[in-house]
Amino acid sequence: MTTVIALGGNALVRAGERGTAAEQLANLREACASLAPLLEDPDVVITHGNGPQVGNELVRQERAADEVPPLPLYLAVAQTQAEIGALIETELRPVAGRPVACLLTHVRVDEADPAFAEPTKPVGPFYGEEQAEELTRDRGWQLKSDAGRGFRRVVPSPAPLEIVELGEIQALVAAGTCVIACGGGGIPVVSRNGRLSGIDAVIDKDRASALLARELGANRLVILTDVPALLRGFGTQAEEEVRTLSPREAEDLLPELAEGSMQPKIEASLEFVRATAGEALITSPAALADALAGGAGTRITA
Repeated sequence: MTTVIALGGNALVRAGERGTAAEQLANLREACASLAPLLEDPDVVITHGNGPQVGNELVRQERAADEVPPLPLYLAVAQTQAEIGALIETELRPVAGRPVACLLTHVRVDEADPAFAEPTKPVGPFYGEEQAEELTRDRGWQLKSDAGRGFRRVVPSPAPLEIVELGEIQALVAAGTCVIACGGGGIPVVSRNGRLSGIDAVIDKDRASALLARELGANRLVILTDVPALLRGFGTQAEEEVRTLSPREAEDLLPELAEGSMQPKIEASLEFVRATAGEALITSPAALADALAGGAGTRITA
């Protein structure tokens, strides 16, 4: 049994928090404890998001630009991948009961992907409408409304095509190691003249997780987010949790889902289920135990 677990940003930074190292560690301790039932599977790989962290890193670099040269976006992804991976590793090790290793992971994308012309991936903190207008005017950022919670900066999010370190991940898993990989969707690279070159983007971590799960031949993809299940009619009086979906039913729901929130999770789950006939489960860390027993979460199965 191979399981890929995708940790959402809420596992590290919650609403109203600044995202300090102490806050992230406290949140991760709770999230990692909830993973205990999944860690009983023989082969486990954990991925994670980095939206708030990479956005904060970009702000730091911008404000320090007069003192030190700023790094390109793909290296900010690499920095936060290592930062978050180190935090997860320290909190997961006492729970896992096996070796845990974080592997910096590159993910190849297509330089001609249309996503580079139309940024959609939210990064960084939420801003009010007036502040968003100032950032657009003063810094040239592109910002979009994010699920009614405010405005966030958006950057290109091309489709993941290849997990570069797949062989290394497989070797670690075969040796009994719980692997943390593809953090923040992976460090985006393109192939140029037989070499890999970094490119400025943030790959959606759920789509990268689905690709990794497919290439590992996983039986299950678990996407952990800030709600216990997919909500049909979100924000309306008819709002209800959805327990099970066929691939066709999930596809029919896509148009009504938030582009920067639940929609990529369902798209990633669809990609995985259709390619493997495995199971995708979407839930929150707090509801995971109930979801595994069938009392919470949303399952997509063939």
